Amino acid sequence: MRPPSVDVLARSLADTGLPHPLLVEVARAAIADGDHQGARSRAVDMQRSLLQPVINATGVLLHTNLGRAPLGVEVAASATNLEFDLASGKRGSRSVHAGGLLARACGAEAAHVVNNGAAAVLLVLAALARDRDVPVSRGELVEIGGGFRVPDVMAESGARLVEVGTTNRTRLADYERVAAHAALLFKVHQSNYAIVGFTEDTSVQELATLGPAVVVDLGSGLLDAATPWLDDGPPAWLASEPAVRQTLDAGADLVIFSGDKLLGGPQAGVIAGRADLVAACAQHPLARALRPGGLVLDAMQKVALAYLRREADVLPFWRMATASVESLRARAEALGVGGVVETMAVTGGGTMPDVEIPSIGIALGGDHVDALRSHVLPVIARVRDGSTVCDLRTVDPGDDETLAGALRSCT
Repeated sequence: MRPPSVDVLARSLADTGLPHPLLVEVARAAIADGDHQGARSRAVDMQRSLLQPVINATGVLLHTNLGRAPLGVEVAASATNLEFDLASGKRGSRSVHAGGLLARACGAEAAHVVNNGAAAVLLVLAALARDRDVPVSRGELVEIGGGFRVPDVMAESGARLVEVGTTNRTRLADYERVAAHAALLFKVHQSNYAIVGFTEDTSVQELATLGPAVVVDLGSGLLDAATPWLDDGPPAWLASEPAVRQTLDAGADLVIFSGDKLLGGPQAGVIAGRADLVAACAQHPLARALRPGGLVLDAMQKVALAYLRREADVLPFWRMATASVESLRARAEALGVGGVVETMAVTGGGTMPDVEIPSIGIALGGDHVDALRSHVLPVIARVRDGSTVCDLRTVDPGDDETLAGALRSCT
């Protein structure tokens, strides 16, 4: 039997939603392999490899593989005053909009937004410490997902790493011995691991007494430990998490943090603190290469405005993280499928490794994660004790009906 022509086979796959040039590619490959009957499965595989929405039922609030903080903002299809000063009619700066609002929200003199947290670290070190010494505690030479290591980024920036202290104990005296030649003192929050036992740390307040500027990479991005955007105040699981406002108040000259972690925004990096240091970073040649586009800046502006208005409900991360167990249980019972089980959610995204948040999930006996992942709107779940568990803390309530349908298809 002769195979169909490439064009005929490609047109028969149009219902997959892929553009015709991609379908032609799929059809041509299938025919070349003598597998024209498998062309549809190839097209489906290609379609599912594209970026698309999924339901995060893992119980990991900031799941790095699933985009970390879910965004609850929309951007209009319109020109903007991204780099245009409406008052003067002249060219403006893309740094003033979101950066200015974030500075107000965390109590900084100024703030500058770049495209991610690693970029913020790179820019600060290149702008303020190239060819100069930067002391870092050996207990803070962190590595995060994807192989990002502080020593490697520091080497790329041109700054000279000076290791001080030991893995578990670093005292003020360790910094004092090298402070005279330091461009700045760099402190890194141990956001994705914990060192316990025989330990000692040097506080930001202590470092601020030594002279050089103190730069703190907080990573996680909690703006204010008081969480004034939450009606009931800070939840118990935030008790030990350092925040930007309090770190600046303790004497830090600059604080670096991510946009898509506890801030609840898009992937971005923020440099906040002293106006002169922020300006030096913004004016460095690397700043242009590391700048975010208008869509990210628009989203960051909306996030900053939500904090200033104390409207936590605008931020999906905080809605999910602070939902009561009772409300989650009511949703689970309303689904009418599977068994209601108690679970423990985590923040994820390289934040608070020892924190668990009580939650509620739906359990189906057996391993159904592959079937759920193949649903029209893929559901990402996990297997626990021989059952497939969907944690509702990380599922938007608007997706409950879809989740219920996906679970029923597995029974």
